[in-house]
Amino acid sequence: MKLLLLLGLVALAQCSIHRIPLQKGKSLRKQLKEHGLLEDFLKKHPYNPASKYNPVLTATESYEPMTNYMDASYYGTISIGTPQQDFTVIFDTGSSNLWVPSIYCKSNHHLFDPSKSSTYVSTNETVYIAYGTGSMSGILGYDTVAVSNIDVKNQIFGLSETEPGSFFYYCNFDGILGLAFPSISSSGATPVFDNMMSQDLVSQDLFSVYLSKDGESGSFVLFGGIDPKYTTGGIYWVPLSAETYWQITMDRVTVGKRYVACFFTCQAIVDTGTSLLVMPQRAYNRIIRDLGVSSDGEINCNDISKLPDVTFHINGHAFTLPASDYVLNEEGSCSLGFENMGTPTELGEQWILGDVFIRKYYVIFDRGNNKVGLSPLP
Repeated sequence: MKLLLLLGLVALAQCSIHRIPLQKGKSLRKQLKEHGLLEDFLKKHPYNPASKYNPVLTATESYEPMTNYMDASYYGTISIGTPQQDFTVIFDTGSSNLWVPSIYCKSNHHLFDPSKSSTYVSTNETVYIAYGTGSMSGILGYDTVAVSNIDVKNQIFGLSETEPGSFFYYCNFDGILGLAFPSISSSGATPVFDNMMSQDLVSQDLFSVYLSKDGESGSFVLFGGIDPKYTTGGIYWVPLSAETYWQITMDRVTVGKRYVACFFTCQAIVDTGTSLLVMPQRAYNRIIRDLGVSSDGEINCNDISKLPDVTFHINGHAFTLPASDYVLNEEGSCSLGFENMGTPTELGEQWILGDVFIRKYYVIFDRGNNKVGLSPLP
């Protein structure tokens, strides 16, 4: 085993792979609370994670509610243009477009200035993305996008002219880099990773994600490879059930030993752009009932050790979250990292396996074989 691990590390060092370090930002919930804006925000913008997964209305419209970033966000740095202009972005497996703020809108974030890039190519195309908290609209252009030491040539991306609501002022990131499939891309824009593959910039047609827990550092997205340091517990492969989002079939969900949800299989989306673990309303109600938790998900931090495991049975394997993983503790205030789906989408009452789930597993997103790999983390 030690020899195999050593050989794997040597291969990792030699291959064309590219690691993007991620940092975990202060939650938007906490920032709004610090500025006395949280209560008003929640009244005006009720949380509806389902809206992210509604189909686009036209070729230039897409839905993606940024309230998914209320509780946590992991973001990294990319560069656009020549010379490079830097931006922090969410690496989002639940969407497919790349967009950043531009000089055409008022924003406190980094702004892309196309006049300062010698490689920028303008278009007459527009892009519109609707959020639960407002909307982003803008124009599309082409330029070189640098992700780590990968230079993606002629990458199409959105330059915002309007941004989604005043709350965006408090976000720790500038834009979004979508890592889902071209089939859900607004305006038919080619996703960044698709260009990485077609331009032979990665050694394998896959990328992997590690999200650290609590205040730990070390989170990353690895393009083109799998880091064997995080797969010592084995890799459990799950075939995709759709080539849109990173969608898979779940067999059932149990609380302790009790079978509580997903009785006849159900669909789940592995989504780095969703902070919580989202489920259908009826499943949410049954789970909090079995956990003995109030409907708002708030709990006494001293009760965490008394709560049972929640297990997701996927493709013949059990993926278990102990309470220490599914309860969020923010400065002594504890709540479940679960959320109900709200209004069902056109995709049905699917589940969203967001960061609460991903922090427990090293996840491999394999485009070459259309499957997801899950490796338990210690």
